[in-house]
Amino acid sequence: MASDLVSDPEKKVIDDSNSSDDEVLAQLGYTHELKRSFGLLGMIGFSFSIITSWTALSGVFIIGLESGGPPVMIWGWVAVCLVTLAVAYSMAEMCSAYPVAGGQYSWVAILAPTRWARGLSYLCGWFMLIGIICMGAVNNNVAANFVLGTAQLNYGFTIQRWHAVLIAYLITFIAAVSNAFFPHILNKLSKAIFAWNLLSFIVCLVTILAKNDHKQSASYVFSDFQNSTGWSAPFATCLGLLQSAFGMCCYDAPSHMTEEMKNARKQAPRAIVMSVYIGFFTGFIWLIALCFCIGDLDLTAATATGVPVIEIMYHSTGSVAGASTLASMIAVIALVSANSLMAEGSRAVYAFSRDNGLPFSGLLSKVSSRQVPVFAIILTAVVQMAFNSIYFGTTTGFNTIVTIATQGFYLSYLMPLLSRILAHFTGKKTRLEGPYSLGRWGIILNIIGFLYLAFICVIANFPSATPVDSDNMNYTSAATGAVMLVSLIFWITTGRRKFTGPVDGGNL
Repeated sequence: MASDLVSDPEKKVIDDSNSSDDEVLAQLGYTHELKRSFGLLGMIGFSFSIITSWTALSGVFIIGLESGGPPVMIWGWVAVCLVTLAVAYSMAEMCSAYPVAGGQYSWVAILAPTRWARGLSYLCGWFMLIGIICMGAVNNNVAANFVLGTAQLNYGFTIQRWHAVLIAYLITFIAAVSNAFFPHILNKLSKAIFAWNLLSFIVCLVTILAKNDHKQSASYVFSDFQNSTGWSAPFATCLGLLQSAFGMCCYDAPSHMTEEMKNARKQAPRAIVMSVYIGFFTGFIWLIALCFCIGDLDLTAATATGVPVIEIMYHSTGSVAGASTLASMIAVIALVSANSLMAEGSRAVYAFSRDNGLPFSGLLSKVSSRQVPVFAIILTAVVQMAFNSIYFGTTTGFNTIVTIATQGFYLSYLMPLLSRILAHFTGKKTRLEGPYSLGRWGIILNIIGFLYLAFICVIANFPSATPVDSDNMNYTSAATGAVMLVSLIFWITTGRRKFTGPVDGGNL
């Protein structure tokens, strides 16, 4: 960025706010290479298939059970979703102004104070990639657990960790093949899974509520605090919020697909915000239903299926076939979500490589004749499998992957908001000239969102139980440090010389 631009009180990056999506890309220094096939409904379906809060909350239900119980899960969800809207609206405004597949790290490059923009953008790109790819691994683990849990309910075998890892590998492979060879079905599949998702939500909700004739009391659901962490009640409550933080994540997905959307400057921001609202309402109702229908807390947490939600379904219906049907509906959602996360992750890898942010960027940024980044898909799949392999060695591997994914995402969300705040108070005020604008409320929502993200990033590093030992230790801080070390190494060796980022008055 040219240093003389810093003194401009309100710098304008795009020459014409009415520019088309391809014209905006060109002004940011990119050539459009991907096929625009997504409309608003397809993108909402794509985004919600990744967020799908009610199934995500089901997959990490054990975290909430142990850290505060039902009241923390329910009221924590409301609180988290309210402040998440501040983040979502902020990101929607940035996405509308700069609809580029790089998403967060591209916005940092444009919005941050000039002296820090390049380094912050590079670091944000690494956290973004780790969050997206690791979330794919988490989802594949959740899908594998639902498949295994359903099988265990029917056949009564003992589930081993390696079972889950191998099934997660298979899910990753199928998602990679689908993305590489059948990209044309992604839009139609997103619409179909959106309908399936809402149908499954209604069927599962009505079934467990109608069939369960021994529900918990309202006081148990809304006020009785449960704590098996060993920590104090306030600290356990903070840890319990991690379930909600994980359940309301990944709403940046449309920003990474903007180069495959029609009218992306208007529709991508709408998809970001609408997916959060849909996720909030479905997640809130589902959590209340689960907590009313839960049986013995200890038995549910220690279920042989490995999935407390399947135990709740079985406890409610009293039928193996009924519980298996409901669990299978959620498993289908998780399997399609694997495909969507593979798409999002590969596009993020493609975008970062296009800016020379990764080793072998020339190869990873290549687009095939089907207009998909095949080598980026392969790398995404391999790294997802590597994260899933952690589960081979430790029973806490799943929780570690969950917190790494959440932390990676939240740090990548935090950095563009921080960039906007710093720039606002240091003189580099950049006009966000997209059609989706927050006006004077933008900076206020930026600050609220930043404070929330910073809080989650801190508590995500604490152990989930005490006394702390090697088995229950939280290794998120070590993983975050490893990401920063790797990014620093690549920055020194290649990034410092080659990383470009979007054009903003000249290359970064």
